[in-house]
Amino acid sequence: MPKMLINGILRDKPVQSEGCFHRLPSSFRSWISSDAEADFPATSGRYHLYLSKACPWCHGVELVLALKGLREAFSITWMDSVMSEDGWVINQSDFDESASVPRDRYLYQVYQRAVPSHTGAITVPVLLDKHSGQIISTESADIMRMIDTAFVDAASPDLYPAEFAAEIDRLAEIIQAPIRNGVYRVGFATTQEAYDEAIHQLYAGLDTVEAVLNTRRFLAGAMPTEVDLKLFPTLLRFDPVYVTHFKIDRNRITDYPALSRYLADFARIPDVVETIDLQHIRAHYFLSHRHINPSGIIPIGPNPGNIIADLTKGAA
Repeated sequence: MPKMLINGILRDKPVQSEGCFHRLPSSFRSWISSDAEADFPATSGRYHLYLSKACPWCHGVELVLALKGLREAFSITWMDSVMSEDGWVINQSDFDESASVPRDRYLYQVYQRAVPSHTGAITVPVLLDKHSGQIISTESADIMRMIDTAFVDAASPDLYPAEFAAEIDRLAEIIQAPIRNGVYRVGFATTQEAYDEAIHQLYAGLDTVEAVLNTRRFLAGAMPTEVDLKLFPTLLRFDPVYVTHFKIDRNRITDYPALSRYLADFARIPDVVETIDLQHIRAHYFLSHRHINPSGIIPIGPNPGNIIADLTKGAA
């Protein structure tokens, strides 16, 4: 049974009686600013991230760090691939002792320390201010945007250029509910009605994006932007995980010519492939979600090494 904190105590999440999956809103929505006088100024080394290689929302954050050349500006604590009954487990074997954060066993302990009476979901990513111990944000879209806009370097790409902002926002709306969240609405549905509604919206969303990519290399044009960093993690996990695990088996991404080309183009961007760990991703989904895979069997699936090799053939 998934867990959450209620008044600072770890409890089972309330059951959704209508059979639909509902993502709880992020509880922390503060902001890092380029203003040196801000409460949270953009200072290299001050902030810490709790991330998972399995989570598509975290993958978007990691992609921003990679494309902006900011990996060294943040210390990072990684999650184990498999969640426990108490939620995300912190990877002890790869723990960064130099990060100056407590060596917790579970992610929920980070929330308890920051806000002892916290009520809400225990999610990654988490952006922490090491100076104050405050959680700044648990909203992946905000974290991606603030890293891109607050840590400005003329040599790094602008992932939210003003001339494409309206189109980026429009596309983000198209992919957010039906696709990015939609795969979970399908996979975690507990009634046929909830599944049917979500699956049709998901494939309608994929059809819309396929049409967009028939005329563009990337979603907003010739160059990758913030919205691509949101879509790519979901597409990457689609065929190796979601098709089987979440019962999304009408079409695979390989059945869409434009989406397949796009997935390969994005994977060939320098530093992107280093953010991908498909074995970790597959282990997380098939071993963590015992409520939909009780035996914890990992299906044979496509070979992760072959997937990466196929995606990265040639040059960007």
